Formats: sequence, C-alpha cells, structure tokens
Amino acid sequence: MVALGGFAVKLGYNVLHYTLELGEDYVGRRYDAFFTGKPVDTLFKSKDKIEEVVKELPGQLIIKEYPTASAHTGHFRALLNEIELKKDFKPDVIYIDYLNICASSRIKGLGGSVNTYHMVKAIAEEVRGLAAEYNVPIWSATQVTRGGFNSSDVELTDTSESFGLPATADLMLAM
Repeated sequence: MVALGGFAVKLGYNVLHYTLELGEDYVGRRYDAFFTGKPVDTLFKSKDKIEEVVKELPGQLIIKEYPTASAHTGHFRALLNEIELKKDFKPDVIYIDYLNICASSRIKGLGGSVNTYHMVKAIAEEVRGLAAEYNVPIWSATQVTRGGFNSSDVELTDTSESFGLPATADLMLAM
C-alpha cells in the first residue's frame, strides 16, 4: 500500500494514509524508504537527504494512525474536515490499512453478538459511502483464506472474514 501511495505522491497527487495496524512513524519511514530508494533500517543516518527528497515531491502525504478497531468513518470524516480547514489539504486518494480492522460507526461489536460477515460488510459500506461523499477513491487491503493463500488463481470467495467485503467493493485485485 505504501508503494501505491508513494507512486501517487510522486505523480503529484495528495495522499491521505490511515493506518490501524502499524505505527504512524513506521509507516512514515516506509514512505521515506520508498521515496529515497534506501532500506528502512538505514534511514536514520541520512535525515537531511530525506528532507531534501521529500521537499521536491509534487504531491503531499498525510499519515494518521488510529489504534486497531478504534476508528470508523466518523473519525475519518473528522480528520478530512480538519485537514481541509487547517491545512487546505484535500486528498486525491485515501489508503486505509486496513479495512477489516476498522470499527463500524453503525454496529457495535461488543459482546460477540455481531458476526464478522455483518461487521466487515458494514465497514465496507460505510467506507464506500465516505468515498462517494468526498468524491475520492479509497483503497484498502484484506487477507485471503488459507485456501486462497495457496491458490494461483485467487477468487472472491477466498476473501477472509466476510464475503460482505467483495459484495460491497467496486473493484478487488489480488496480488
């Protein structure tokens, strides 16, 4: 996902990257590694070079971290409004790493009364609605089942946790 976001920034697009899995600093270092072509573990030695490279990029990047399962589209919407107001930043593309570990703004998953099909489908529908509301493409990732992991031809039924995700997504790619 960092490679997709990095290419978008290099092409002059404004990228908003929500992370719910990895720390904001670590995701930032991954972007820095992408932009400089250097391994992540060597970046701290060349801070000046990173800043020079980042200054020359035609697009902008904002990374926002939320704890796993704590953020939903209400939180995403609030940040979108805040960065537009305070930084005059409108994303051309949004990345959410990753959709299955977001929270739903409609369904509360407490007590185990909600199954993953309904929870992930609700999250996917909410994110799809956010994309339409802001007229911006939103990319996310999901995992495949064990059967899909070993398959050379991944199918929609190989989506882990919920078939509600491929039932809602406009486009799905497998890599």
